[in-house]
Amino acid sequence: MSNQNPAIKGRGAQLNTPNRFFELRHEMRDDFLEYCNKEGEEADKNRTLFLEVFPKTIVNKVESPDVGMGYSMNMYQGCEHGCVYCYARNSHEYWGYSAGLDFERRILVKKNAPALLEEQLKKKSWRAFPIVMSGNTDCYQPAEQQFKITRACLEVFLKYKHPVGIITKNALILRDLDILKELAKDNLISTNISITSLSETTRRVLEPRTATIKKRLETVKTLSENGIPVNVMLAPIIPSINSHEILPLAKTVSEHGAFSIAHTVVRLNGAIGHLFTDWIKKTMPDRADKVLHQIESCHGGTLNESRYGVRMRGEGKIAEQINMMMALARKKYFADKKMPKLNTTLHEQFKDGQLKLF
Repeated sequence: MSNQNPAIKGRGAQLNTPNRFFELRHEMRDDFLEYCNKEGEEADKNRTLFLEVFPKTIVNKVESPDVGMGYSMNMYQGCEHGCVYCYARNSHEYWGYSAGLDFERRILVKKNAPALLEEQLKKKSWRAFPIVMSGNTDCYQPAEQQFKITRACLEVFLKYKHPVGIITKNALILRDLDILKELAKDNLISTNISITSLSETTRRVLEPRTATIKKRLETVKTLSENGIPVNVMLAPIIPSINSHEILPLAKTVSEHGAFSIAHTVVRLNGAIGHLFTDWIKKTMPDRADKVLHQIESCHGGTLNESRYGVRMRGEGKIAEQINMMMALARKKYFADKKMPKLNTTLHEQFKDGQLKLF
């Protein structure tokens, strides 16, 4: 018997969930597909559309106390990488789209981000504090190859001698090695590379449009060899999918030059719980129920968790085992390593020097 609902190749989410901000009486249209149908063309339902938006600000103050960053900025909303577990999916609903396939196929592009960033850094009231690019969606996702907004923002950070952090799982970051090296000379840059598995089979189904594991490990090595500090995010740890890889992952990234590692226990808030459940039953049917039950055991019997201080680490026996394994990995492979603190003094000196010219 043939499969009536085959998995969509190259995508993480396999469906579009309803947008919680829209009532059922609201009609959701797809103008591109409607146009193609009217013109007699067969629309490619799996293509990615890039839509320009015009925000008034780009730097966001992070209020959550357990995230580990004070300010973030995102050049793109939505992400073509397609990681099915991504917490950022829910934010796509604020823009009127679904957290499912829309998140991967409707990418909002903020071309004015560099100008907005420069405006922020020039303010007399602004005091230098590390700003993290990709607090929500990856700043080096495939769209960056075309739009180069992240590179333009890095040039602004360099111009104003301002500290910046980067979170990515794409080897495209090496395109900007020239700017990163200049920032590193003054201790103005830290990088965070996400590596969730050493298995390409796991990577392909879990993060379908991301850089290969080999490329990511090469990225860690290249950044480190060029004096750019690298933290590796083993995040999220998903029971019975990559939880058994903690020690080999830690060992491997340490050998490639990583300064430190960090992790989170997977949580599936909002629409992500439904998307993940649908995805795992299609891609890993033999262990779907086991994985879902183990995730629930980490969060008090549910797939989601919102409590500060608990949501990232989980609770219960499986979560404790994961956290203990991470502690062992740090002790074993990172005992003599530490990420340096970023320099916040140069920006103030630069700004004071510039103001004296007027």
